[in-house]
Amino acid sequence: MLTPRTHLGISHALCGAPTELAEGRATTRFVATPEMAADDRGLVHGGFVFGLADHAAMLAVNDPLVVLGSSEVRFVAPVRVGDEVIAHAEITETKGKKRVLAVRATVGDREVLVGTLTAFVLEKHVLDGA
Repeated sequence: MLTPRTHLGISHALCGAPTELAEGRATTRFVATPEMAADDRGLVHGGFVFGLADHAAMLAVNDPLVVLGSSEVRFVAPVRVGDEVIAHAEITETKGKKRVLAVRATVGDREVLVGTLTAFVLEKHVLDGA
C-alpha cells in the first residue's frame, strides 16, 4: 500500500480510514455512528457518505495539493447507523491538472452511492493568497 500524501488531518471517524491505496485508486471505510444520523430512525445523512467517497477520490490522486472541483453523484440506497460503508475511487481520466474519478460506495454488496468526481492538482495550496 502506498503512503497517503494528502488529507493527512482528516477525521477517519467521519470521512473514513484508508484501507487500500495504489497508483490511481483508493478505498476508504467507516462504520456509521449515531452522530451521523439525520433522524431518530438511524438514517445516515448523505453528506457523510459523500465525504467517504470524496476522501477515497482525493487519496486516489494522492497529491498534497489536490482539491475537489465538482461532483455528480447519485444516492441509490440508504445507509443506517451501524452499517459498514466502503468507498472505492479510481482515476478514469488525467488531463493536465484535471483528474476525473469514478466513485462508488457500498454496504455489503449493495451500492449506496455512485458517481463521478473531478479534482484538480494545484500549483500551490488553495488557501494561499485567499
